[in-house]
Amino acid sequence: MRLFLQLVTGLVVLGYPLAVYFGLNYLPPGVIALLLCSLLLLRLALQRQQVRAMMLPIVVGIFLTAGSYLAKQTSWLLYYPVVINLSMLALFAYSLKHGPTMIERLARLKEPDLPDEAIPYLRKVTQIWCGLFVFNGIMALYTASATSLATWTLYNGFIAYLLIGTLLGGEWLYRTFWLKKS
Repeated sequence: MRLFLQLVTGLVVLGYPLAVYFGLNYLPPGVIALLLCSLLLLRLALQRQQVRAMMLPIVVGIFLTAGSYLAKQTSWLLYYPVVINLSMLALFAYSLKHGPTMIERLARLKEPDLPDEAIPYLRKVTQIWCGLFVFNGIMALYTASATSLATWTLYNGFIAYLLIGTLLGGEWLYRTFWLKKS
């Protein structure tokens, strides 16, 4: 049951922009804020034993959704992608300063005995991810504060994920085909 709940709440967190769009357009005022707040509370309870660094964005999301409901400010719901991008940027940037880098940590899950010459490359990839989080955070803030709900949803629910997927896929292709030839 716990795995099922983690899967459902994880999908809701990923689908947050679509849930907000649907909720603000088709549900009575405040209902989507309460639903999202409840799901984020459940996610927090389930995540106790997992990555502590990701607890902060969940807690901030709880405050944004609960605050949105209490203050009757649906626009507060739009700022959660900004929080996620800032959190990811902080996590990756911290790893650049204090090492090992986040990408190195992830790489070592698959290949524990990485060669020393891979470390500078992994550092550069972590820096590129930081750049993406800065860009996505700025765009999330812009779409939340200066565009329509449809534009916000398009960027945060589709384009941002497309950029993340492109970076993941592009880096994998580069590493698989070009880097191994060198």
